[in-house]
Amino acid sequence: MKKTETYQGFELGPIRPPSEASSLLLRITRNCPWNKCTFCGIYRDEKFSIRPVSHIFKDIDTIRYYVDEIQKIMGQPAAGNHRQLIALHAGKPEGEQMAFHSALNWTRGGMQSIFLQDANTMVIKPDDLVEILLHVRKVFPQVKRITSYARSHSIARISDENLSRIAKAGLNRIHIGMESASDEVLEFVKKGVDKEKQIIAGQKVKRAGIELSEYFMPGLGGDKYSRANALQTADAINQINPDFVRIRTLAITKNSELFKDYKSGVFTKIGDVRIAEELLLFLDNLNGITTTIKSDHILNLCQEVEGRLPEDKERMTAPLRKFLAMNPEEQVTYIIGRRSGIFSRLDDMDDPGMLKHAEKTRDAHQITLDNVDKFVAEMTKRYI
Repeated sequence: MKKTETYQGFELGPIRPPSEASSLLLRITRNCPWNKCTFCGIYRDEKFSIRPVSHIFKDIDTIRYYVDEIQKIMGQPAAGNHRQLIALHAGKPEGEQMAFHSALNWTRGGMQSIFLQDANTMVIKPDDLVEILLHVRKVFPQVKRITSYARSHSIARISDENLSRIAKAGLNRIHIGMESASDEVLEFVKKGVDKEKQIIAGQKVKRAGIELSEYFMPGLGGDKYSRANALQTADAINQINPDFVRIRTLAITKNSELFKDYKSGVFTKIGDVRIAEELLLFLDNLNGITTTIKSDHILNLCQEVEGRLPEDKERMTAPLRKFLAMNPEEQVTYIIGRRSGIFSRLDDMDDPGMLKHAEKTRDAHQITLDNVDKFVAEMTKRYI
């Protein structure tokens, strides 16, 4: 007989999308059921498990309790509020501490959205997910958006009927890490899915009336598959027409299998100039869709590459074309300025003070086109 898991208190997973910064995080599953992608080391050596529905209900109800208490305190005159908030959680177990701080941050953020953790909530039974969603909506009727990560492989296995039930129960948006739709790239990085299944899954989400956010990872194909990474992914996106495509430039972490491939020479990483070329090729080949492109991650070279297709396509691609038209020394200066946090967008190079700062940084580290990629690799470690 299966041993019943004892409730250990409120839980938090390790990550969430940047767009969910103001969301309440509810942990439905622990870690990743696939956990084989060579570029990801987040859940390496961690065991996947599904939390009992009753435990999730307890988490939700605990957050409701703390939200109510926090709102009572905040509704009083300011004097003593800080002491009352501290007293509300002082001396409590770790789970209670996490629940309090989650409730406090969420209250301050307006309590508009909830993100279901960890890597793939859609792997649980549809009936269980519907039950969880209905309880969330009952306890927090003011919530406007509930979102989750999912794998295309998991989505493809869910019937259209069940996806519709999940949508009606309150799941508004699904984030899918497509990363690439090139079968060569997907096989190499052990994604566990092919292009066809990526398309099937995306179309199923859209049919269910759930917002879809797909992720594209420039650089994942390395030198060998850079062009295929751009073109095949663009083709898949054209067939899906997701609500959002979010750009996530490849960064290789030391605890990932891809790092070993990189160090051994099996994988040849491309630098920022090639990344810009690949991203431009991808965007140029998006046609006939109404997707919103988001560059909401600090690892991206040009965060201003954002907008809605088709009307913003020219404006979105302009910074990439401008960057690629620069001479090598100017490109290096921008890369250094961007990766050092001096620049946030290409137009910042027009500011004499910021430009001088970037040039001084470049010269101080003796950075040239030959060694800039090594410098960038060191700088990006700060953001991973």
